Amino acid sequence: MPKILVIDDDEFVNGMIVQLLSEAGYEAEGAGDGNSGLKILESKQFDLIITDIVMPEKEGIETIIAIRNMDKTLPIIAISGGGKIDPRHYLKMAEHFGADRTFQKPFDRKDFLAAIQKCLSRRQGTQSNHNLIRTQL
Repeated sequence: MPKILVIDDDEFVNGMIVQLLSEAGYEAEGAGDGNSGLKILESKQFDLIITDIVMPEKEGIETIIAIRNMDKTLPIIAISGGGKIDPRHYLKMAEHFGADRTFQKPFDRKDFLAAIQKCLSRRQGTQSNHNLIRTQL
């Protein structure tokens, strides 16, 4: 069962996403900000990260950069409802710094779950290719 970490400071949104993922058959865990998300990520393995952009403490862009420094292939989906500026600006920055997909809140559940499945499938293919290369060496 794929494990997904959800990082969002809005408890309602975080809980809603964790519940959506659990109902879809994923093992999901929530974190309230980038710092706590990174601490969890240091001690547990995940197959995908979903992070909000505008958060207190360590915000989403910093979190994405830190995750990319730890693992270049771990899929990241960035979400944002905006802040002081249009959420599309934040999401474009998230893509620039390494997010694989972005969604503006509120998002369509079916599109969101399809993007998760696509990111997970791509990661499985990448891991399979790395394992195949290792066995050939």
